[in-house]
Amino acid sequence: MKKDNGQYTDMVGSYGEYLRSEERSQNTIQKYQRDVSAFFQYLGDRKLNKTEVMLWKEHLSETHAPTSVNSMLAAVNGFLDWYGKSQCKVKPLRIQRALYAKPEKELEEAEYRRLINAAERKGNHRLSLLVQTICSTGIRVSELKYITVRAVKAGRAEVDCKGKRRVILLPRDLCIILGRFCDREKIKEGVVFRTKNGRPLDRSNIWKMMKSLCESAGVDRGKVFPHNLRHLFAKIYYRIKKDISRLADILGHSSINTTRIYTMENGTEHIKQLDSMHLVCFGEQKRIPQEGFPSCDGAA
Repeated sequence: MKKDNGQYTDMVGSYGEYLRSEERSQNTIQKYQRDVSAFFQYLGDRKLNKTEVMLWKEHLSETHAPTSVNSMLAAVNGFLDWYGKSQCKVKPLRIQRALYAKPEKELEEAEYRRLINAAERKGNHRLSLLVQTICSTGIRVSELKYITVRAVKAGRAEVDCKGKRRVILLPRDLCIILGRFCDREKIKEGVVFRTKNGRPLDRSNIWKMMKSLCESAGVDRGKVFPHNLRHLFAKIYYRIKKDISRLADILGHSSINTTRIYTMENGTEHIKQLDSMHLVCFGEQKRIPQEGFPSCDGAA
């Protein structure tokens, strides 16, 4: 079935309307439309069939990370279902679940505190509070709009995200410093983190503001983005409580498997645990006997 670019554009727009009727989040709608448009750009004037979708999957596998490939395939498969072409859907890549987080992507607590100090040194108290709010509550950047004057006074925010409602409790110290900020900025009602026009800060602006702290904070730019603050919250909470079910509820996850991604360590702690088991007899830290085979701790 061939269509010109204009018709494909109309189809992508109609698909977006369908996703809105399904109450999908605006970010999800934009991403799905972007991914479907990328597929049509790849397809060109060729006929839409399963072979072409499989070739696109192969093309993505050469240019994107596996998780990104599967995310884009999910968008196109959803479109194919809606369009009545379910027979053209393809399976996602099979990915073995990673056991450890990548150290170069993992924001450490010390780095988080350096970001806060950098914001304060720059005189950007609002950015300092914004970073602390995300990290101390574990909320998504898209949920910042629910941090209102009323929520600060109540010590809790009612969040509606991805069709699910949940209550976010705010630390007492956070409520105190946000309350002082609102008093100083004369914010009487509505969202706390707002533009001069009173509208909630846009995620792209938040992203740019956070990136501006990297150099002075001495933190790699690849580690500094809002979602990594949410990961840091999850990692510290799990380290203290060891309750992944409760953490999943706090983060608003439907599946604990999603939460497991947030709690992955970079392997350093596991290496310490392995070393503490002392099951290596010939290690450099142990004296190797002069004659014959050693006995581990006296075993004959």
